[in-house]
Amino acid sequence: MLVVDDSPTMADAVSALLTDDPRIEVVGRANTGSRAVTLARLLRPDVITMDLLMPDLDGPAAIAAIMAEAPARVLVVSAVADQRNLEVCFQAMSAGALELIGKPSVISGEELRRWGRQLAESVCLMAEVPVISRRLRVSSPPPPVSGARVDIMGIAASTGGPPALSEVLSRLPPDLPVPIVIAQHITEGFTPGMVRWLSQVTSLKVVIAREGERVEAGKVYFPADGHDLTIEGNGVVRMTRTRGGPCPSGDLLLSSLARTYGSRAGGGGLTGMGEDGARGLLDIRKAGGVTFAQDEATCVVFGMPRVALELKAADRGVPLSSIPDIIRMSCRRGPMPNRPPGPEGVV
Repeated sequence: MLVVDDSPTMADAVSALLTDDPRIEVVGRANTGSRAVTLARLLRPDVITMDLLMPDLDGPAAIAAIMAEAPARVLVVSAVADQRNLEVCFQAMSAGALELIGKPSVISGEELRRWGRQLAESVCLMAEVPVISRRLRVSSPPPPVSGARVDIMGIAASTGGPPALSEVLSRLPPDLPVPIVIAQHITEGFTPGMVRWLSQVTSLKVVIAREGERVEAGKVYFPADGHDLTIEGNGVVRMTRTRGGPCPSGDLLLSSLARTYGSRAGGGGLTGMGEDGARGLLDIRKAGGVTFAQDEATCVVFGMPRVALELKAADRGVPLSSIPDIIRMSCRRGPMPNRPPGPEGVV
């Protein structure tokens, strides 16, 4: 385990909290980006916690160098209050970071110890993820799509999801005739930065959904921080505070699409740890909608898509590069109906 932070106080705190866990050994510390690259090359740590705004070489540049020279699993540990920090966070994910973890707002007490336990758990989980030194881009024709045409598309993603979403959304046209709703597991505080970052790579309009609004074609919707998103009758957004488990919930989102749109719902599962979204995807499949799951070769973590395939929620895994084509081919032609169809597919 390598700890990278230019603040001695924060580096001390992270190191102490991690070494409290008997599963973790901190083998080195770095206070600059260039030192982090050197130590990654010399020590070959399984996991690196990385601050972002550092002297001489910032976090994204350091991560890119590490992934090229001494690939490791990188967890970004960053403050979320600063807008510049948020933008750099997602540059770091593009460079190869696996996860974003917000720095604690306190420096003592039970809250800090609780944060430390969560950080240690994330480190241990990430230690099991295969190291990927570069992002695989597999070009292949998209698989055939059934005759169904969808009025909405839902996507669930977790670890490795933001860069995967970036690739998918960047290749969709601005006049996409359906809305896209997304459940991307993310630490509270990072959603606004992710939305701004994705807005820069796609011609679609990327927004944080508002309670009670009706979803519109050509827009991409994320729930607000700490909330689950569902789409109910007439395509209306409903948001509720999460009650535990992965946040936001992919299962809740995708199941709501199956319930509201029936056979004209579409859904997909992208890279991610765990199994969230798989059962919601199965609900869409049972309703007669269009489903897909990212394949193992192009996933950072083949967890959520693997469970979806095991449940027969999708026919087979598809490369990330094929997913934009699947979405385009699945969209209904012509204007959206005034009302979403019921569960039997009747408008």
